[in-house]
Amino acid sequence: MAAKRSAGVLLYRVSGGAPEVLLVHPGGPYWARRDAGVWSIPKGEYEKGDDPLACALREFEEETGTALEAGELHELGEVKQKGGKVVSAWAAEGNLDADGVRSNTFTMEWPPRSGRRAEFPEIDRAGWFGIDEARAKLNPAQAEFLDRLLERRLA
Repeated sequence: MAAKRSAGVLLYRVSGGAPEVLLVHPGGPYWARRDAGVWSIPKGEYEKGDDPLACALREFEEETGTALEAGELHELGEVKQKGGKVVSAWAAEGNLDADGVRSNTFTMEWPPRSGRRAEFPEIDRAGWFGIDEARAKLNPAQAEFLDRLLERRLA
């Protein structure tokens, strides 16, 4: 079975001379009380044959409510997460109000085996973080994107 693939955008800005990155926290009841190691870049899955860059742009807009232009992006390559998912990312310089982020939603049975369906936001919050704090909050494999961002001196 082929590994699942996702693509996303690491939005960054320089504040007070230091880089900050925008991360999102997954929505839904399974993630509600978890923090360290579960945040992510805004991203989503795509199917074989789909354009990963188009997916990254679409998912960024769906998860944040903000559209980006493809010309603003710098490729950061791929990482493989612990569960086997391969994530491709692009960096973009920009700024948005993290408190104003509005995500799309998903529906699932909740509580489990209750027969009831509930709707949850795909991401329940977003925030700007300095590199060290971002490294602690991010899914460990995605922390590599921070190093690549800094190596390319984009931030």
